[in-house]
Amino acid sequence: MNEVIDTSLVDWSRGQFALTALYHWIFVPLTLGLAVIMGIMETIYYKTGKEEWKSAAKFWMKLFGINFAIGVATGIILEFQFGTNWSNYSWFVGDIFGAPLAIEGILAFFMEATFIAVMFFGWTKVSKGFHLASTWLTGLGATISAWWILVANAWMQHPVGMEFNPETARNEMVDFMAVAFSPSAVMKFCHTVLNGWVLGSIFVVGVSCWFLLKKRNQKFAISSIKIAAVFGLIATILSAFTGDQAGAIVAKNQPMKLAAMEALYHGEKGAGLVAIGVLNPKKESYLDNEDPFYFKIEIPQMLSLLAERKFDKFVPGINDIIEGGYETRDNTIALSADEKIEKGRDAIEAFDLYRKAMYSNSTETMQSSLQQLNENVAYFGYGYIKDPAELIPNVPLLFYMFRVMVGLGLYFILFFLVVLILVYRDKFINKRWLQYVALITIPFGYLAGMAGWVVAECGRQPWAIQDLLPTTVGVSKLNTSSVQITFFIFLVLFTVMLIAGIRIMLNAIKKGPEINDNDDNNY
Repeated sequence: MNEVIDTSLVDWSRGQFALTALYHWIFVPLTLGLAVIMGIMETIYYKTGKEEWKSAAKFWMKLFGINFAIGVATGIILEFQFGTNWSNYSWFVGDIFGAPLAIEGILAFFMEATFIAVMFFGWTKVSKGFHLASTWLTGLGATISAWWILVANAWMQHPVGMEFNPETARNEMVDFMAVAFSPSAVMKFCHTVLNGWVLGSIFVVGVSCWFLLKKRNQKFAISSIKIAAVFGLIATILSAFTGDQAGAIVAKNQPMKLAAMEALYHGEKGAGLVAIGVLNPKKESYLDNEDPFYFKIEIPQMLSLLAERKFDKFVPGINDIIEGGYETRDNTIALSADEKIEKGRDAIEAFDLYRKAMYSNSTETMQSSLQQLNENVAYFGYGYIKDPAELIPNVPLLFYMFRVMVGLGLYFILFFLVVLILVYRDKFINKRWLQYVALITIPFGYLAGMAGWVVAECGRQPWAIQDLLPTTVGVSKLNTSSVQITFFIFLVLFTVMLIAGIRIMLNAIKKGPEINDNDDNNY
């Protein structure tokens, strides 16, 4: 408890993991989105026999492959960091966290690796039906891979299905189904995969518009836009629904994250949702009396409805969560942060006593300390918190990133609607301004996904595992300088890979689909 923690080591370790995750996430959502779109196109080819659809599927498949390869490389490095930079975390919960990742590697990755070879090289070697199945199974493998990774991440947000074993000092899985199919895991998977589908649709529409602007392969481009815009609109609407459901789960399991997302310091019944607002930078602490906003426009009672499913329900703010004393949804009185910290310290003390008694064969002390541990183990992680202020994540970051994510989501719905209306009325091909908008929208698709991950991961701070393990305790004992050096090595390596990947994709796009413009009207 009195061990001095090197905060710079924690910050650099978090920064290195965030860097790797950021670069990895550039490639993952596009892989998920393109997998479905190229599957749809090959299905049309299988049904109609038109070679033009085969060429279209192969074009988007090529971009999928480039993106997939670089995504795999960054993902492997990301998983290694659990052992190198976060060894205490891996030891403490490795039995639980490692299981979904192992399944992802054994089942999903090998499934992708098997069928992706058939998908790329089997056009003339297997039947049309088997090749179509391979294409869909490659996409399914990528989606299953996302499922198990997101199960692991969701467990960090809401740890379930486990018990702490004081003899091994590890958390051990007792209910695999609770881990694999918790509401947090299901909603996180749905929302994240749908984000990938939205990005894939935006990407296909944007790249297709480049062909229109260059007056190349216009029929191919219009046909691709029709499929991607329909798919994207459906995915965006479903994403809004799953986002709403995920928000309710956050309100239940991570009330501090929700309060930070809304910059809500003092809870209230019938709390409003801030639609537009500018935070006051003078608001530096939950203890000061500064107004958190310069100005804001609220939707009355909407936050209560989203969080508690009733207009008049109480939503706790940051101060309420720190001070406690309010009635929770379970009809209990919320503990204050100081009370949780005290219980956490009691749990740690009881654990130390249990371990000492175990080695000295003192049965009576073991039983009494185990009882004390079991009474307080739910607050174990709080025992490492020095100041209640540590429990408050970065409010401005979460507040603005949440609104970037939601605002772009609403824009995408409008974008796909306008594109669909014009393309099915045969008016899109002359709307050059909208084609430029579609190109500009591609980076917005990436930004929306990144903003969502910032909200999810930074909102969990200071916890590596919610209420169970702070990041300050989960980090490996390394020299800060070694983490700094590898940070910049990864920065250079990932940047080179990103630039190379973009250049390869741009060259593939410039080359275009293997379609004769004269036969382009056969779609």
